[in-house]
Amino acid sequence: MVILVVVINTLISFALLYVAWRVWKLKQQLRIITDRLSYYESCSHTLLYAAPEKISSAQQSIYNLRQGNQRLEVQIQQIRQIISLLFLGRQMWQRSFANKLVPLRKNGRN
Repeated sequence: MVILVVVINTLISFALLYVAWRVWKLKQQLRIITDRLSYYESCSHTLLYAAPEKISSAQQSIYNLRQGNQRLEVQIQQIRQIISLLFLGRQMWQRSFANKLVPLRKNGRN
């Protein structure tokens, strides 16, 4: 009977030793995961720490570019209008000049 109790106690001891060993391995894995997550958090903090300032600066730059773009759009529209007026003036001058030349040609040939 004593042998049976000793054997059962030994088996329970081995089972508990195995459980303790698995818990110890799990603790090591959790420590590794914790270290990695801490490192990733540190890297992301370093990377993202200046992000709000950079985003604000980029937004200001985009705003400035849009303002400059609007001024250029107005200038382009004004240049198109000037070119359009020049072409219209040229057409009117050509018509006027052509009307003056047509009678001269007819008079010169006749």
